[in-house]
Amino acid sequence: MEYAASIFILIGLFVILAASFNLILGYSGLMSIAHPIFFGLGAYTSSLSVMYFHIPVIAGILLGIIVAFLFSIALSLPALRISGDYLVIASMGFQLGVLQIIRNLDWTGGAGGVTGITPLFDEIARTSVLSYVALVFVAAAATVALVAWIVTGDYGKAIAAMRDDEDAFKALGRNAVTMKIVLFGIGSACAGFAGGLYAHYFLFISPDQFDLLYSAGILTMVVVGGMGTIMGPVVGAVLLQVMPQALSFLRLPAAITGPTQGIMFTGLVLIFLFLKPNGVLGKAPPRKTDDGDDDDLASVNTSPVVGKR
Repeated sequence: MEYAASIFILIGLFVILAASFNLILGYSGLMSIAHPIFFGLGAYTSSLSVMYFHIPVIAGILLGIIVAFLFSIALSLPALRISGDYLVIASMGFQLGVLQIIRNLDWTGGAGGVTGITPLFDEIARTSVLSYVALVFVAAAATVALVAWIVTGDYGKAIAAMRDDEDAFKALGRNAVTMKIVLFGIGSACAGFAGGLYAHYFLFISPDQFDLLYSAGILTMVVVGGMGTIMGPVVGAVLLQVMPQALSFLRLPAAITGPTQGIMFTGLVLIFLFLKPNGVLGKAPPRKTDDGDDDDLASVNTSPVVGKR
């Protein structure tokens, strides 16, 4: 029972991570790979504040959200004035730098991580485990709903305009940097929320749980499910959490299971790259007509919000 509950909780947490990262990458067009570090900041802030200052767990999780948001501002203020490869490098340096600091501080547990984290519920019993599953699923649904609310309507059209042609967006009097910072902060705060939920259920965290490998995993979830779609990250998170667990039922030796999972993920990415590059739920790009124009005009060109001053 507890094993199945842990799988469901991981699925819900990665739905939060994938959906919030999709807001940054898929909708905003910001190629940052530092998403797991905000997941880690939420986990570390929440667990350490509860352990050292004896505040309620809920308050610790809220504090983790705030810290993740503030650190995202610290990264985005200088980094979001650039884009492309430079943003990737800046986010990678930020992630590696924060992880190195965590590994070298005694009060963060160092490289060994933090143990004895206070659980959200007083006792891990059958009822509390089921309650935690329900809580995580509600949080995941709320995150997906939040992203859907942000990217629909006039503001969603403005986001598309900024992503598709930032120079034209600025020429119309819009502040692209402010929009990037807001979206980056919201996505990072959601990751911090997931980190707090993770820490107070599994009761152990270490720097290795928030490294570049997790960046690749979250990116794969978004790409496989369908970047720039509402439900795509949900599908990607479920697929990439269920598939490795299916291998465990084969009872293969540990020396085989690890490489097999790596081959599975690599093969999955290659299959989607060649056969369905837009992901499971992604839309195909608009077809070109004989005169070279797109069949479908982008919403950025027809949206009234773009023309407003």
